[in-house]
Amino acid sequence: MAFVFGDFFFLGSVFLNCRVGKTSLMNQYVNKKFSNQYKATIGADFLTKEVQFEDRLFTLQIWDTAGQERFQSLGVAFYRGADCCVLVYDANVMKSFDNLNNWREEFLIQASPSDPDNFPFVVLGNKIDVDGGNSRVVSEKKARAWCASKGNIPYFETSAKDGTNVEEAFQCIAKNALKSGEEEEIYLPDTIDVASSSQQRSSGCEC
Repeated sequence: MAFVFGDFFFLGSVFLNCRVGKTSLMNQYVNKKFSNQYKATIGADFLTKEVQFEDRLFTLQIWDTAGQERFQSLGVAFYRGADCCVLVYDANVMKSFDNLNNWREEFLIQASPSDPDNFPFVVLGNKIDVDGGNSRVVSEKKARAWCASKGNIPYFETSAKDGTNVEEAFQCIAKNALKSGEEEEIYLPDTIDVASSSQQRSSGCEC
């Protein structure tokens, strides 16, 4: 979630959907590591990474939310204050793609952004490496058409395993979060007291 502490801007991004490689994408981007072992996210987890834009240092805080239905009630605690929402689906599982609209609507309801029509989303079609691409059931054309119908959401096809487009996707996510974070009022989590040191602060991405 987005808050400011000292000279560091924390920009929150939330990843949604179930068993589509969200955690692996985060680990590939932040730690340059990949594991074939699947471990379900319980509730939510997050990683941070420092990124630099225009000679300013930012800390991107990436929240990995559980995709299982029984954890959806926890969403509001993690969605509020986010600067960008990342919708991830498995290119080899049609149901995960069909769920994108539900996850998008659920996020907007629970996050309650001040300008829902213009809140930044990014869509990632992950696991394009599986079986050399022969197992995929969601075409790039279909995915791009869906993104276009939702206001030209930026779209990337990724592989958390071999790193394809992971860096490029996160650069876009970070820039969308940065733009949103500068326009929105800063969100200060109740559990962190930074009052004494805090300060004011498409089709495709302009990356």
